[in-house]
Amino acid sequence: MPRHTKIVATLGPSSSSAEVLERMVHAGIDVVRMNFSHGTADDHIARAEAIRDASARVGRPVGILADLQGPKIRIGKFEEQRVTLARDDEFILDATCTSGNRQRVGLDYRDLPRDVKTGDVLLLDDGRLKLRVERVFGSEIRTRVLVGGELSNNKGINRQGGGLTAPALTAKDMDDIKTAARIGVDFVAVSFPKSAADMYMARQLMRAAGSTALLIAKIERT
Repeated sequence: MPRHTKIVATLGPSSSSAEVLERMVHAGIDVVRMNFSHGTADDHIARAEAIRDASARVGRPVGILADLQGPKIRIGKFEEQRVTLARDDEFILDATCTSGNRQRVGLDYRDLPRDVKTGDVLLLDDGRLKLRVERVFGSEIRTRVLVGGELSNNKGINRQGGGLTAPALTAKDMDDIKTAARIGVDFVAVSFPKSAADMYMARQLMRAAGSTALLIAKIERT
């Protein structure tokens, strides 16, 4: 019976050897995902060559997907590396803070206080923690913890529902699109697109680099 569901496997250091790749192709992967958040251009080029070699040996086509990193909005570091926040705690995200503690932590995206308003829900560490914005005061976002837990250095932060003004395509993404075109990937995934304009820009950059890859808009955690 034909299989309609496609299997996408992420390549990394433990899955890049010729032997492992060949076993993966035999097992039925349809597309390999290369995470451009990690590794160099040479790493990605080498992995693409390796998967194509494995595909040829097995006699089964495998597509290649380049997953762009996108904007990384993160909190800063803590004096003790991590803190634990409980429900209903007050916690401040402070764009001027250089060393965090149980009461506050810094931000690497200094414009975040201008992007949020009272009532917004902020997702930290891939949504494991949730904070509700109580007030924005200068460089400070004063919040109330809705869902607590352990919070450590440099965890990601996003607004529930999206809409932050950080550009969807960073300078790194633009360079990575050129690498993806050199590789000849089949798909390019754009992280955190906010509008059709972001996707249009990605397509224009791909075409300028000589790529005809299909474009994927990643719907991130909301």
